[in-house]
Amino acid sequence: MHRSLLLPIFMFIGFVFSQNTYSQEDTTPKDTLKKATKELPLEPERTISFTTDKGTWMSLDVSPDGSTIIFDLMGELYTIPVAGGKATAITNGLAYEVHPRYSPDGKSIVYISDKSGSDNVWTMDLATKEETQISKDSRHNFFSAEWTSDGDYIVGAKGRRNIKFQIYHKEGGSGSQLFGEPKNLKVIDPAFGADGKLLYFSQRRNAWNYNARLPQYQIGTYDMEDGDRAVITSRYGSAFTPTLSKDGNWLVYGTRFEAETGLVLRNLKTGKEDWLAYPVQRDEQESIAALGVLPGMSFTPDSKNLIASYGGKIYSISLDSNSATEIPFSVDVSLELGPRLKFNYPIEDKKEAFVTQIRDAKPSPDGSMLAFTALNRLYVMELPNGTPKRLTNATYTEAMPSWSPDGKYVVYTTWKQGGGHLYKVNVDGRPKVLQLTQKPGIYSYPEWSYTKNRIAFHKGTTQTYEDAIGPVARRAQEDLVWISSDGGAIQFIDKAKGRQQPHFTKVDDRIYLSHGTKGLISIRWDGSDEKAHLKLKGIETYGSQDIFGKDHFDSKEPSYLPMIEDDRENNDKASRPSEVRISPDGTKALALINNDIFTVTIPRYGKTPTVSVASADKAAFPAMKLTVLGGEFPAWGSDSKKVHWSLGASHFRYDLVAGKQFKDSVAAAKKKEKELKKTEKSSDSTKIDKKEEEKKDKEDKKDEKFTADEFKIKVSYKRSIPTGNLLLKGGRIITMKGDEVIENGDILIENNRIKAIGSSGSLTVPSDASVIDVQGKTLTPGFIDTHAHMWPNWGIHKNQVWVYSANLAYGVTTTRDPQTATTDVLTYSDMVEAGMLHGPRVYSTGPGVGFWKYKIKSLDHAKDVLKQYSEYYNTKTIKMYLVGNRQQRQWVIMAAKELKLMPTTEGGLDFKLNMTQLLDGYPGHEHSLPIYPIYEDVVKTIADSKMAVTPTLLVSYGGPWAENYYYSREDVWTDAKLQYFTPYEELAQKSRRRPGWFMDEEHVFKKHAVFMNDLVKEGGLAGVGSHGQLQGLGYHWELWSVASAGMDNLKALQVATIHGATALGLEGDLGSIEVGKLADILILDKNPLDNLRNTNTLDHVIKNGKVYNASTLDEVWPEAKKAEKFNWQTKKPTGLPGIDKD
Repeated sequence: MHRSLLLPIFMFIGFVFSQNTYSQEDTTPKDTLKKATKELPLEPERTISFTTDKGTWMSLDVSPDGSTIIFDLMGELYTIPVAGGKATAITNGLAYEVHPRYSPDGKSIVYISDKSGSDNVWTMDLATKEETQISKDSRHNFFSAEWTSDGDYIVGAKGRRNIKFQIYHKEGGSGSQLFGEPKNLKVIDPAFGADGKLLYFSQRRNAWNYNARLPQYQIGTYDMEDGDRAVITSRYGSAFTPTLSKDGNWLVYGTRFEAETGLVLRNLKTGKEDWLAYPVQRDEQESIAALGVLPGMSFTPDSKNLIASYGGKIYSISLDSNSATEIPFSVDVSLELGPRLKFNYPIEDKKEAFVTQIRDAKPSPDGSMLAFTALNRLYVMELPNGTPKRLTNATYTEAMPSWSPDGKYVVYTTWKQGGGHLYKVNVDGRPKVLQLTQKPGIYSYPEWSYTKNRIAFHKGTTQTYEDAIGPVARRAQEDLVWISSDGGAIQFIDKAKGRQQPHFTKVDDRIYLSHGTKGLISIRWDGSDEKAHLKLKGIETYGSQDIFGKDHFDSKEPSYLPMIEDDRENNDKASRPSEVRISPDGTKALALINNDIFTVTIPRYGKTPTVSVASADKAAFPAMKLTVLGGEFPAWGSDSKKVHWSLGASHFRYDLVAGKQFKDSVAAAKKKEKELKKTEKSSDSTKIDKKEEEKKDKEDKKDEKFTADEFKIKVSYKRSIPTGNLLLKGGRIITMKGDEVIENGDILIENNRIKAIGSSGSLTVPSDASVIDVQGKTLTPGFIDTHAHMWPNWGIHKNQVWVYSANLAYGVTTTRDPQTATTDVLTYSDMVEAGMLHGPRVYSTGPGVGFWKYKIKSLDHAKDVLKQYSEYYNTKTIKMYLVGNRQQRQWVIMAAKELKLMPTTEGGLDFKLNMTQLLDGYPGHEHSLPIYPIYEDVVKTIADSKMAVTPTLLVSYGGPWAENYYYSREDVWTDAKLQYFTPYEELAQKSRRRPGWFMDEEHVFKKHAVFMNDLVKEGGLAGVGSHGQLQGLGYHWELWSVASAGMDNLKALQVATIHGATALGLEGDLGSIEVGKLADILILDKNPLDNLRNTNTLDHVIKNGKVYNASTLDEVWPEAKKAEKFNWQTKKPTGLPGIDKD
C-alpha cells in the first residue's frame, strides 16, 4: 500500500535530469518585491522596455469634456491630451487590460482586465485610481464593455464562442443576459446611441469561418425598452464596430471594400451613407475578433470629428472636410514578462534505447503476468520485475492482446499488407502460434468469453483498412462477430453501430460494449435484447474543444473542414467516457474519462442510472478516481479487485480493496481528530493555532492519496545508427553557422555525426571512406518542420507510414507535431528510431494539454498533468492548448518551468490570448497572429522575449489559406514525386476538385509574412510549420510563404533549420552543418540562395548519417538498399475492358 508517489517521482526526475544536460537562462528579478497574486500567480522575471510612437490595434475613447484620449497598447491603458503628447500609464503589471471607455460623466472608465485570473469587466475611478470588479466570471471571455447613456449600467460582450451581451449595474450584482437566442448568433462591439434607447452592435452567425466568403457581419440594434432587434445594414463587405456621435446624427462603421477596410459615415436622420476613410486598419472579421472587429473609436463631444487608430497612429478625421490629422503620441513601454523557458535536449548516440510506450497491457487471470505490445510486437512478462519476452518472431504489427480465462493463451490481432488475422499463442513452454481466422481482414478488440469457448471482436474488410490513409478507418469496426477459440468460420452477431470493445462478465452470458452516448450496454450473442446499464459523465472542462470543436484539429482534412463553425456556445457539458468496461463480477464499471480512470458501482433499480464522477467522492453511488497523473488502456483484474492501466512505458496496478481501506482509515482519523478538537479548551493562541492547523490540513491533504503500484517496463531496442566514413566532396555548403557559405567544400561524416568540414581537399580523410561527388550541388542542413501534423493509423498500426516517408523524401529530417490527439505517435517515433520505418526524427508534444480536457485547479494539479509528458512520454515540449483562463495558463507555464518542458501555444485566432501568452513567457506560438499590420511594439516584444513563432501560413488566420494559392496556381496533380509518395485518394481529393479560389490581393499570407520578416530582422525566432496540409511538398510551400514579403533567402533557410532547432531545444545537435552535430544534410541540384524555390530540387537526403535517394528513398549509404514497395501507391487502370480511346 502506497500513501504517495511524490518521493519516487522526484527521485526519478532527478535521475533523468542527471543523465541529460539542460540549460536555463539565468534571469534575476530586478527587485525583491513579489508581484504575483493568488489570481495571477506567475512572478515576472523579465522586463522589456522601449519607447514607441506606433501601436498595434489600439482601442481608444475620448473623454466627455474632449480633453483626453485614453487608449490601450500591449495590454496597458494610457492617456494623452487630445492634441497629442507623451502618454501617461494608468495601469501596469502582468494583467492584460484593454478596450477602455469613459463613463458619461467622465469620472470613471470601464475596461476588460484579467487581473482576477480571468477576463472580467472592471471600472476605475480616475481620481482615486480605485478599481472595481463588475463581473465575477472564471470561465468565459469578455470582448468589450460599454456604459449605458445614464452611466448606471454596463453592457459586456461575454462568452467563449458565440458571444452574448450581459448587462450589469455598476454597483454590483451578477447581471442578466440581454438575449440568448438564436444560440449561434454572435454579438460584439456594443455601442449606445445618444438617447440610450438603442444598443448597436456587430453581429454574425457562428463564431468565425475559415476561408470565409463575405459578408460575415452586419450591424444590429437592440431596443432597451421593448427588446426588439433589427439588422440595419446589408453590406457585401460586412458592417461592424458601430460608433455613434454624441448629437445623435451620425453612425460610423467599418466595412471591407475589395481587399481593404474602410469607414462609412451614415446620416441617421436621412440614411445617406458616404465613405469617411479608406483604407484603415484591416478588420478582423475572419477571426475570433477578441478585441472587436475593429479597434474601438470615438466621436469628439461636438460630433465634428472621429478619433480612430490605424496605420499604428491615432488620427482625428473631420466629418466636414474628410481630412485626417495625426494626433502624435509617444509611449514609454515597460512590460513585465514571465520566465524565459529555454532548455536544451541533447540527442543520444547510445546504441541501446528503451521504448517510450507499451500498449494494450492486460494482466493474466491470476495477475502474475502481463501481456502487452511494444514497437507493435507482442510481449509477455512476469510481474512485478520480470524480463519482457516476445512470443513470436513476426515482422508485422501485433496488437490488442487478450488472455484466455485459464491464462494459458493470449489472443491478438495483426496487420500487414494484404490484411490481418487473429492468432492465439500459448504462454508456457515453446510458443506455438495458431491462426484463428480463415480470411484476411481488419480485426480489433478480441476478447475471450468466460462462459463459452468463443472470442468476440470487431471485423472490417482488408480493403477498408488498406484504403485508410489517415488515422481513422471509418468502417474498420463495422461488424460485431465471434469465432471459436480453436479457430474456424467467423459468426456474425450484429452491425457495430458505434458499440465498441466487446467484453464479458463471469456471471452471465451477455456481450458487454461501450458506446459513446449510451454508455455501458450489453446484447445477446445473436445481437438482440440490447440493454443499457450505466451512463457516466465527468467534469465540465475549459479546453480547446470548447472553443473549436473537433473540426479544428482535423482542418488539414478537407472532408472535415468547418466551412461554417457549428454551435458550441453551450459546450460546457460534462465530459463523456471514451471507454466503459464492466467488472468480471458484474458489480462495477471502469471508465476512462479525459485520460483519468474511474470505478463506479453499478446500481440496479429498474432504469438506466446516470452517474456523475465530476467529484467522485460525492457521486450518487460509490465511485473512485484512481489516477493522479492520468492513464490509458484501462483493464480489470480477473478478480474484480484490481484495476490496471498504462502510461508511457509504465504499468500501474490499483488495489481497490486496499484503496477503500486507506480511504476509510483517513476518514476515521479525521473524524477522531475532529472529536478531539471539540474537547480541547480554547486559549489566547487559538487564532494562530487555527491558521497553523489549516496549513497542516492542506499539507496532509496532499499525502492523503492512495496510489497505484507502478512497474517500469523496459523493452530495449537498437537505434538505427550507421557505421563507416563518408566524404561529401566539392559542394557549396550553406552551414547556417551565422551567414557562412563555403563555396567549394567537403564534409566528412563518421557514422552519424559530422567529423570535419573545410574547403575541398583540405580534410584528412580515412582510407576506407566512401566518397559522394557533390560538385555543382548545394548542401544545407536538413529542414525542421516545427508544426508537422503527421497522423498515422491509430489503434492498429501500419508497417509503413506514408506521411513520414513523404516528409523525409522532401528533405524534412526533423518534425515536431504540436498536437497528436493520441499517444500512438510515441510508438511510431520509437519505430523510426529503431529503423523499422522510414521517417524524419519524430518529435511531438503528444496530445495537447487542453485537447485532453482538464479543469486545472492549482499549480500542483498542473504539475500532475504535465508529469505525463515529462516523466512518461518524454516529449520535451507540450502544447498548451487553450487550457482555460489566464490563471490556469500561468499555472501550466509555472509547472513547465519546474519540469523542464518547453511549451508552445495555440494561436486560437485570438490576438488578446496570443499577447497574454507572450507576456506569461511561453516560448512558442503556433499559427499566424490573426491581425495585421503588426507594428514595432509587438515585433520587439516577441523578438526580445525569444518566443518562437511558427505561422502555419498554409492555414492562415484572418483570410484565405495560403494552400489555396498554391493549389490554384501550381500543377500539383501531375507532380511525379508527389504521386509516388502520396496515396491517390489524398492527392486527388486535395488537387483535382477543391473549393477555394481567391484573387491574389485577397490572400493574406504575404501580409503575415511582413511580420515574419520584421521579426527575423529584429533578432526574433521563427519556424516553418506545414501543418500537415500537403505532406512533404507542403513544407516548401510554407517556407516560400514565410519568405514571400522580401525575406532574404539565407534568412529564410536559417528559419527552416537553425531557428527551428533552437525553438525545439535541439540546436546542440541539429540545425546547422558543424563539427560534432548530427549528419542531417540535404543535397540540392540548384542553389536556394539564388531562388528559394530551389529548395525543391533535392537529389539526396541524409538523415542521421544515412544517405537516401530523394526520389525513391532507396538507401545509398552505408548500404545500397532498395526501399520497400510503398503499398499506398495506386496506378491508373490500364489494359482493361472499356471505351476505346484514340
